[in-house]
Amino acid sequence: MHAESGEWRRRFAEEARSERPGLAPLCLLIGTEADPSLDDAGIDAAEIELDRLAGLLPFRPGGPREWATAMAELLGERCGFEGTPGDYQRLDSSLLHQVLRRRRGLPILLSVVWMEVARRAGAPVYGVALPGHFVVGFGPKDDQILADPFDGGRLLTGSDAELLVAETAGTGIQPSMLTPADPLNIVQRILNNIRAWAAARPERSDVALWALELSLLLPAHPARLRYERAQLLVQRGDFLGGATELDAYADVVTTVEPTTAERVRQQARAARAMLN
Repeated sequence: MHAESGEWRRRFAEEARSERPGLAPLCLLIGTEADPSLDDAGIDAAEIELDRLAGLLPFRPGGPREWATAMAELLGERCGFEGTPGDYQRLDSSLLHQVLRRRRGLPILLSVVWMEVARRAGAPVYGVALPGHFVVGFGPKDDQILADPFDGGRLLTGSDAELLVAETAGTGIQPSMLTPADPLNIVQRILNNIRAWAAARPERSDVALWALELSLLLPAHPARLRYERAQLLVQRGDFLGGATELDAYADVVTTVEPTTAERVRQQARAARAMLN
Protein backbone atom coordinates (compact mmCIF):
# COMPACT_ATOMS: atom_id res chain seq x y z
CA MET A 1 0.00 0.00 0.00
CA HIS A 2 1.26 3.46 -0.88
CA ALA A 3 0.21 6.21 1.51
CA GLU A 4 -0.45 9.75 0.37
CA SER A 5 2.33 12.33 0.83
CA GLY A 6 0.44 13.90 3.76
CA GLU A 7 0.23 10.53 5.52
CA TRP A 8 3.98 9.89 5.09
CA ARG A 9 4.70 13.35 6.50
CA ARG A 10 2.38 12.77 9.44
CA ARG A 11 4.30 9.58 10.21
CA PHE A 12 7.64 11.37 9.81
CA ALA A 13 6.58 14.13 12.24
CA GLU A 14 5.23 11.55 14.70
CA GLU A 15 8.45 9.52 14.61
CA ALA A 16 10.62 12.65 14.95
CA ARG A 17 8.68 13.73 18.04
CA SER A 18 8.58 10.31 19.70
CA GLU A 19 10.53 9.61 22.88
CA ARG A 20 13.22 7.64 21.03
CA PRO A 21 13.15 8.59 17.34
CA GLY A 22 14.12 5.68 15.08
CA LEU A 23 16.89 6.50 12.64
CA ALA A 24 15.97 3.87 10.03
CA PRO A 25 12.23 4.72 9.98
CA LEU A 26 12.97 8.45 9.56
CA CYS A 27 15.48 7.79 6.75
CA LEU A 28 13.02 5.48 4.97
CA LEU A 29 10.24 8.07 5.27
CA ILE A 30 12.56 10.61 3.61
CA GLY A 31 12.77 8.09 0.75
CA THR A 32 8.99 8.22 0.22
CA GLU A 33 9.29 11.88 -0.85
CA ALA A 34 11.89 11.12 -3.52
CA ASP A 35 10.61 7.78 -4.73
CA PRO A 36 6.83 7.47 -5.35
CA SER A 37 7.22 3.71 -5.77
CA LEU A 38 8.39 3.28 -2.16
CA ASP A 39 5.43 1.96 -0.17
CA ASP A 40 4.88 0.17 3.15
CA ALA A 41 6.06 -3.10 1.62
CA GLY A 42 9.28 -1.42 0.42
CA ILE A 43 9.87 0.10 3.86
CA ASP A 44 9.33 -3.30 5.51
CA ALA A 45 11.71 -4.92 3.00
CA ALA A 46 14.45 -2.40 3.91
CA GLU A 47 13.99 -3.07 7.64
CA ILE A 48 14.09 -6.84 6.95
CA GLU A 49 17.34 -6.40 5.00
CA LEU A 50 18.90 -4.58 7.99
CA ASP A 51 17.76 -7.46 10.24
CA ARG A 52 19.19 -10.00 7.79
CA LEU A 53 22.58 -8.28 7.69
CA ALA A 54 22.66 -8.11 11.51
CA GLY A 55 22.00 -11.86 11.59
CA LEU A 56 25.17 -12.45 9.55
CA LEU A 57 27.41 -10.94 12.26
CA PRO A 58 29.23 -13.29 14.64
CA PHE A 59 27.61 -13.46 18.09
CA ARG A 60 29.05 -10.69 20.30
CA PRO A 61 32.57 -10.52 18.81
CA GLY A 62 34.14 -8.84 21.89
CA GLY A 63 35.23 -5.24 22.59
CA PRO A 64 34.89 -2.13 20.39
CA ARG A 65 37.79 -3.08 18.09
CA GLU A 66 36.41 -6.58 17.50
CA TRP A 67 32.95 -5.18 16.72
CA ALA A 68 34.39 -2.66 14.26
CA THR A 69 36.51 -5.37 12.58
CA ALA A 70 33.55 -7.75 12.32
CA MET A 71 31.42 -4.99 10.78
CA ALA A 72 34.15 -4.07 8.28
CA GLU A 73 34.51 -7.71 7.26
CA LEU A 74 30.77 -8.17 6.80
CA LEU A 75 29.57 -4.88 5.28
CA GLY A 76 32.80 -3.68 3.67
CA GLU A 77 34.44 -6.86 2.39
CA ARG A 78 31.63 -9.42 2.01
CA CYS A 79 28.74 -7.11 1.07
CA GLY A 80 30.69 -4.35 -0.69
CA PHE A 81 29.18 -1.31 1.06
CA GLU A 82 31.41 1.70 0.27
CA GLY A 83 31.36 5.09 -1.44
CA THR A 84 32.99 6.74 -4.43
CA PRO A 85 33.27 10.43 -5.46
CA GLY A 86 30.51 9.81 -8.06
CA ASP A 87 28.04 8.99 -5.28
CA TYR A 88 27.94 12.68 -4.34
CA GLN A 89 26.25 13.41 -7.69
CA ARG A 90 23.30 11.08 -7.07
CA LEU A 91 20.17 11.81 -5.05
CA ASP A 92 19.72 8.11 -4.29
CA SER A 93 23.02 8.22 -2.36
CA SER A 94 20.99 10.00 0.35
CA LEU A 95 18.07 7.52 0.35
CA LEU A 96 18.40 4.55 2.70
CA HIS A 97 16.33 2.08 0.68
CA GLN A 98 18.46 2.82 -2.42
CA VAL A 99 21.74 2.63 -0.48
CA LEU A 100 20.72 -0.83 0.80
CA ARG A 101 19.99 -1.89 -2.78
CA ARG A 102 23.03 -0.33 -4.49
CA ARG A 103 25.42 -0.73 -1.54
CA ARG A 104 26.72 2.74 -2.39
CA GLY A 105 25.98 6.07 -0.77
CA LEU A 106 27.19 9.17 1.01
CA PRO A 107 29.30 8.70 4.17
CA ILE A 108 26.36 9.55 6.43
CA LEU A 109 23.99 7.04 4.78
CA LEU A 110 26.58 4.26 4.78
CA SER A 111 27.12 5.09 8.47
CA VAL A 112 23.35 4.77 9.05
CA VAL A 113 23.50 1.26 7.55
CA TRP A 114 26.42 0.40 9.84
CA MET A 115 24.71 1.83 12.92
CA GLU A 116 21.40 0.11 12.26
CA VAL A 117 23.00 -3.28 11.53
CA ALA A 118 25.41 -3.09 14.49
CA ARG A 119 22.70 -1.86 16.88
CA ARG A 120 20.44 -4.79 15.98
CA ALA A 121 23.32 -7.14 16.79
CA GLY A 122 23.87 -5.50 20.19
CA ALA A 123 27.02 -3.44 19.45
CA PRO A 124 27.92 -0.26 21.38
CA VAL A 125 27.69 1.84 18.17
CA TYR A 126 26.94 5.49 17.35
CA GLY A 127 27.46 8.04 14.62
CA VAL A 128 30.31 10.56 14.75
CA ALA A 129 29.71 13.78 12.81
CA LEU A 130 33.22 14.95 11.95
CA PRO A 131 33.33 18.26 10.07
CA GLY A 132 32.91 17.44 6.39
CA HIS A 133 32.75 13.66 6.91
CA PHE A 134 30.65 11.17 8.84
CA VAL A 135 32.01 8.00 10.47
CA VAL A 136 30.90 5.52 13.13
CA GLY A 137 32.25 4.96 16.63
CA PHE A 138 32.26 1.90 18.86
CA GLY A 139 32.76 1.80 22.63
CA PRO A 140 33.20 4.43 25.36
CA LYS A 141 35.31 7.57 24.99
CA ASP A 142 38.37 6.08 26.70
CA ASP A 143 38.30 3.01 24.41
CA GLN A 144 36.77 4.50 21.27
CA ILE A 145 37.29 2.86 17.87
CA LEU A 146 36.32 4.80 14.73
CA ALA A 147 35.54 3.25 11.35
CA ASP A 148 34.93 4.89 7.97
CA PRO A 149 32.07 3.10 6.13
CA PHE A 150 32.67 5.26 3.02
CA ASP A 151 36.13 3.68 2.82
CA GLY A 152 34.75 0.15 3.17
CA GLY A 153 34.95 0.29 6.97
CA ARG A 154 38.64 1.15 7.36
CA LEU A 155 39.47 1.46 11.05
CA LEU A 156 40.82 4.92 11.86
CA THR A 157 43.71 5.61 14.22
CA GLY A 158 43.80 8.94 16.07
CA SER A 159 46.12 10.37 13.42
CA ASP A 160 43.85 9.04 10.61
CA ALA A 161 40.91 10.94 12.12
CA GLU A 162 43.02 14.09 12.47
CA LEU A 163 44.08 13.83 8.82
CA LEU A 164 40.48 13.28 7.71
CA VAL A 165 39.29 16.43 9.52
CA ALA A 166 42.25 18.43 8.21
CA GLU A 167 41.49 17.34 4.63
CA THR A 168 37.71 17.90 4.72
CA ALA A 169 37.43 20.92 7.03
CA GLY A 170 40.95 22.36 7.20
CA THR A 171 40.89 22.38 11.02
CA GLY A 172 42.37 20.40 13.88
CA ILE A 173 40.33 17.73 15.64
CA GLN A 174 38.59 18.59 18.93
CA PRO A 175 37.39 16.02 21.53
CA SER A 176 33.85 17.41 21.16
CA MET A 177 33.86 16.27 17.50
CA LEU A 178 34.06 12.65 18.63
CA THR A 179 30.87 12.59 20.73
CA PRO A 180 27.87 10.46 19.62
CA ALA A 181 25.60 12.25 17.13
CA ASP A 182 21.94 12.63 18.07
CA PRO A 183 19.58 10.76 15.66
CA LEU A 184 17.58 13.91 14.83
CA ASN A 185 20.79 15.81 14.08
CA ILE A 186 21.76 12.98 11.72
CA VAL A 187 18.39 13.28 9.95
CA GLN A 188 18.79 17.06 9.70
CA ARG A 189 22.26 16.61 8.21
CA ILE A 190 20.88 14.14 5.62
CA LEU A 191 18.17 16.65 4.66
CA ASN A 192 20.83 19.40 4.42
CA ASN A 193 22.80 17.16 2.01
CA ILE A 194 19.68 16.68 -0.12
CA ARG A 195 19.07 20.45 -0.18
CA ALA A 196 22.70 21.02 -1.21
CA TRP A 197 22.27 18.47 -4.02
CA ALA A 198 19.11 20.29 -5.21
CA ALA A 199 20.69 23.75 -4.88
CA ALA A 200 23.26 22.75 -7.51
CA ARG A 201 20.39 21.74 -9.82
CA PRO A 202 17.89 24.63 -10.10
CA GLU A 203 15.53 22.44 -12.15
CA ARG A 204 15.12 20.23 -9.04
CA SER A 205 13.63 22.90 -6.78
CA ASP A 206 10.88 20.35 -6.04
CA VAL A 207 13.48 18.29 -4.14
CA ALA A 208 14.74 21.36 -2.27
CA LEU A 209 11.15 22.13 -1.25
CA TRP A 210 10.28 18.73 0.22
CA ALA A 211 13.65 18.51 2.00
CA LEU A 212 12.98 21.92 3.57
CA GLU A 213 9.44 20.93 4.52
CA LEU A 214 10.64 17.75 6.23
CA SER A 215 13.29 19.77 8.12
CA LEU A 216 10.50 22.02 9.37
CA LEU A 217 8.73 18.95 10.82
CA LEU A 218 11.70 18.19 13.10
CA PRO A 219 11.10 19.33 16.70
CA ALA A 220 14.11 21.70 16.67
CA HIS A 221 14.98 23.58 13.50
CA PRO A 222 16.44 27.00 12.68
CA ALA A 223 13.71 29.64 12.15
CA ARG A 224 15.61 30.68 9.04
CA LEU A 225 14.36 27.55 7.28
CA ARG A 226 10.90 29.15 7.12
CA TYR A 227 12.44 32.09 5.29
CA GLU A 228 14.23 29.76 2.86
CA ARG A 229 10.97 27.91 2.19
CA ALA A 230 9.17 31.20 1.52
CA GLN A 231 11.86 32.27 -0.97
CA LEU A 232 11.66 28.89 -2.69
CA LEU A 233 7.87 29.16 -3.03
CA VAL A 234 8.28 32.56 -4.71
CA GLN A 235 10.98 31.17 -7.05
CA ARG A 236 8.62 28.33 -7.99
CA GLY A 237 5.84 30.80 -8.86
CA ASP A 238 3.71 30.40 -5.73
CA PHE A 239 3.78 34.15 -5.06
CA LEU A 240 0.86 34.21 -2.63
CA GLY A 241 2.07 31.23 -0.59
CA GLY A 242 5.59 32.67 -0.50
CA ALA A 243 4.37 36.15 0.53
CA THR A 244 2.27 34.67 3.34
CA GLU A 245 5.28 32.71 4.61
CA LEU A 246 7.54 35.79 4.36
CA ASP A 247 5.11 37.80 6.49
CA ALA A 248 4.92 34.96 9.03
CA TYR A 249 8.72 34.84 9.25
CA ALA A 250 8.86 38.64 9.64
CA ASP A 251 6.46 38.36 12.59
CA VAL A 252 8.76 35.80 14.23
CA VAL A 253 11.95 37.92 13.95
CA THR A 254 10.52 41.42 14.35
CA THR A 255 11.27 41.77 18.10
CA VAL A 256 14.92 40.67 17.80
CA GLU A 257 15.74 41.89 14.27
CA PRO A 258 13.35 44.70 13.28
CA THR A 259 15.48 45.72 10.28
CA THR A 260 15.48 42.17 8.91
CA ALA A 261 11.72 41.95 9.52
CA GLU A 262 11.09 45.11 7.48
CA ARG A 263 13.28 43.85 4.62
CA VAL A 264 11.37 40.54 4.59
CA ARG A 265 8.02 42.39 4.56
CA GLN A 266 9.24 44.33 1.53
CA GLN A 267 10.03 41.00 -0.16
CA ALA A 268 6.48 39.84 0.68
CA ARG A 269 5.01 42.97 -0.92
CA ALA A 270 7.18 42.44 -4.01
CA ALA A 271 5.99 38.81 -4.23
CA ARG A 272 2.33 39.88 -4.05
CA ALA A 273 2.99 42.48 -6.75
CA MET A 274 4.00 39.64 -9.08
CA LEU A 275 0.35 38.50 -9.03
CA ASN A 276 -0.86 41.72 -10.73
